Amino acid sequence: MAAASRGLLTRLRHLSITGPRLPPCRFFSADPLVSLSDDDDAGGGGEGGGGGRIIEARPGVMGPESRRTGVIGVKCGMSAMWDKWGAKVPITVLWVDDNVVCQVKTAEKEGFYALQLGAGQKKEKHLTKPEVGHFRSQGIPLKRKLKEFPVTEDALLPVGTAISVRHFVPGQFVDVIGITKGKGFAGGMKRHGFSGMPASHGASLSHRSIGSTGQRDAPGRVFKNRKMPGRMGGVQRTVKNVWVYQIDPARNLLYLKGQVPGPQGSFLFVKDSIYKKPDRALLPFPTYFSQEGEEEDSEPLVANLGDIDPFMVAD
Repeated sequence: MAAASRGLLTRLRHLSITGPRLPPCRFFSADPLVSLSDDDDAGGGGEGGGGGRIIEARPGVMGPESRRTGVIGVKCGMSAMWDKWGAKVPITVLWVDDNVVCQVKTAEKEGFYALQLGAGQKKEKHLTKPEVGHFRSQGIPLKRKLKEFPVTEDALLPVGTAISVRHFVPGQFVDVIGITKGKGFAGGMKRHGFSGMPASHGASLSHRSIGSTGQRDAPGRVFKNRKMPGRMGGVQRTVKNVWVYQIDPARNLLYLKGQVPGPQGSFLFVKDSIYKKPDRALLPFPTYFSQEGEEEDSEPLVANLGDIDPFMVAD
């Protein structure tokens, strides 16, 4: 409803300014995205009544309000690594599995700017007909997972652009979104950390009970949001400010410090951190593009740990 309202307001505002002529939209077309330029009303030639601006896959300059797309990763598991100073670093490994831009959403049609990314591969027999038609209309392979990332207008990318692990820089902070492990129906002690009832001395078959949940005749009911036994886990959670320790461009692996939600094999959504914003000068914008003749990095890229040994610093 919110997206539809924004789109309706955008169309009405455009009609009030430029008249009844609407800008051309893609409508699930595989053609490059074309939007009207500022001098279209001057009677310039070209399709749609004026010369258009084509979104190209090329590097740009990231502004203070720019917002890049994220990536879809597969959780491979946890391990541990030792940095050059000998400190043990807990590591979660994510596999950026063939991320491709599947759809571009613009303010002219949807009322906002966003990129829809697809990851993995999937057989046609395991997809619905609308999903197969969506992929074929865009001219991209069938994908296993889709995710939409809001972006700014200057961070749009054409359909078919590949997003690799070089989208991130070692040393930056990211936010990771995922579905936590499902624990099933759990009691109050496991779900909320209750201490339980006494282990002896009067407690009979109620050692792990949560105890009283209400009062007497006033109010005569149990208040809402009372912590009680119930289903635990299986919900979406976001872990913020996760440090990117290392990236492996050869295998498209992303090494994050610490834990992230979800079991092994689950999909995670990684994007730039909101609170600990990375240095704009170091980030590839809108994403990383390999140059012609550039050799791929066979060695992993590790974050800069400085030149001072933390174990040798006096207190």
